[in-house]
Amino acid sequence: MTQQQLGDAVGIKFQQIQKYETGMNRVSASRLWDIASVLDVPVSFFFDGLSEDGEKRESKGDLPTDLFADKEALELIRSYYAIPPEQRRRLFDLARVLSDAA
Repeated sequence: MTQQQLGDAVGIKFQQIQKYETGMNRVSASRLWDIASVLDVPVSFFFDGLSEDGEKRESKGDLPTDLFADKEALELIRSYYAIPPEQRRRLFDLARVLSDAA
């Protein structure tokens, strides 16, 4: 669903959805309820991965909630695919061995 579609469904402009997404504006409880209803998810969906104090819980092997919104992950993916295929395969094998050993 695009920001435009979500905004239309909730009754606000897509720019406001962008501000919510980036954290520029806070989302009220009632607006969060509306967004959850449109996306057909429980409100608790937006709090998955947070501890009681609101800090993100991280444990070994956890992936970011939205991998493609994580700048470091995107940079790593771009760099990975810039490596020639044979070297890339060896790097992949090394990463697998290192992750198993950790």
